[in-house]
Amino acid sequence: MVDQALTQFQVLVLNNVSQNGLKRMPAERFACAKDVAKPDAILLRSADLHSVEIAKSVLAIGRAGSGTNNIPVAEMSKRGVPVFNAPGANANAVKELVLAGMLLAARNIGGAMKFVAALDPSDAEMEKKVEGGKKTYAGYEISGHTLGVVGLGKIGCLVADAAIKLGMNVIGYDPEITVDAAWSLPSQVKKANSLGDVLRHSNFVTLHVPLVDATRKMINAESIEQMKHGAVLLNFSREGVADEAAVLAALDARRLGCYVCDFPSARVNSHPHVIALPHLGASTREAEENCAIMVADQVRDYLLDGNIVNSVNFPGVAMPRESAFRIAIANANVPNMVGQISTAMADARLNIHNMMNKSKKDVAYTLVDVDSKVPKKVIDQIAKIEGVLSVRYLPAES
Repeated sequence: MVDQALTQFQVLVLNNVSQNGLKRMPAERFACAKDVAKPDAILLRSADLHSVEIAKSVLAIGRAGSGTNNIPVAEMSKRGVPVFNAPGANANAVKELVLAGMLLAARNIGGAMKFVAALDPSDAEMEKKVEGGKKTYAGYEISGHTLGVVGLGKIGCLVADAAIKLGMNVIGYDPEITVDAAWSLPSQVKKANSLGDVLRHSNFVTLHVPLVDATRKMINAESIEQMKHGAVLLNFSREGVADEAAVLAALDARRLGCYVCDFPSARVNSHPHVIALPHLGASTREAEENCAIMVADQVRDYLLDGNIVNSVNFPGVAMPRESAFRIAIANANVPNMVGQISTAMADARLNIHNMMNKSKKDVAYTLVDVDSKVPKKVIDQIAKIEGVLSVRYLPAES
């Protein structure tokens, strides 16, 4: 049980999280530092939490970015700890880099730059060599070509819209497209019925899907065989979404024209038809600030009021306060949980003013506003219910 009406929350900050994000946590309620013995929350970017012991005091983890592969999400779920991320906050930065990647591949810019850098500026024949060598790097315009977008979340929709404005034809595929994404998707995007449908009709294919079991190595030897000869594959999603060995084999056979990715490795770096960038997708001042602000707001709202927005392991539950006395309960998603919680309150003659309960896979979450102060024994009783993962009492500041 946690009763933290007027306490100062201790926040462990790993990596260089934007100060504009940390400012969203007022100093009178939050102490943010890089060395905290018993943190209530952790804010991070790329730090690997799999290799460290996460303190039992931790109530929430917020990643200033979209992916959460560096966080033991399943373990946190068992402890009743929500893991927050910032989906869409870096979308524009990634979109612009995808466009740059297409242009780099289509116009052979990387090779051309290396060619020019190798010329001797004092050579009297330099201009002649430039004119003679430029033919090697002649490319093509992306306007009129077809871009296949796999994954139509915030980034995928922005990429599709930008490509259309550049004169490209766009075909998109996402079997789990959300209602919000569907509304924001440009009407000119042709909807594909399968991944193969995208691969067969695209000159460029860009990947924007999370790395889960269903997407791991979704681009493999079999799927590459369905792609147009000489097509360009762009991966600014996650390294494991594409089978690196299959991609390299296709490049060697000239089945693929180019592989543009944000994930350097020992195998791809030396390949002449690979353009590998050093994890630049979200590396802009604007994206880093947007991510930090978004995740700081979410963690602050959770710690103070129990609301959950953009959690990868908990359901979204956001309920305006209608009482000064609030209880937040995380539990296993099993029958009769709400009934047992309500019974414990009724037995204590507590009147429930408002309640919201939602579930996500194996985890359920409940917010309850009651009309009077909640005795500690009631909180303890709820905590003892089998399947309850955590209970927090959140009375409003007086």
